[in-house]
Amino acid sequence: MSFLRIMNGLERDPAIGRQAEQVARIGFLTWACSVEGPVTAQVARAALDCPEAVAAESDAARAFVGILQEASRAYLAGTMRRGRARAALSLAVRLPEG
Repeated sequence: MSFLRIMNGLERDPAIGRQAEQVARIGFLTWACSVEGPVTAQVARAALDCPEAVAAESDAARAFVGILQEASRAYLAGTMRRGRARAALSLAVRLPEG
């Protein structure tokens, strides 16, 4: 299924909140399975440049764009060395003292 058809379907979907997120995940998986070749961060960034992604309005379409944004950054996170990743995680997850 093409990116445009998925976006059009998500724009028409009345789902909100968690339901919109679920619909967006299904849309992302559908899109990822329809892309020719590997789905890379570069492919996700190209999808984000489409006018339909930029103009997303419904909750489901905006959630789908959010998933694409995460996918577009996946490569950057994967290139971080393990030690740095652990350090970043320990900084990000601080438990309150006491």
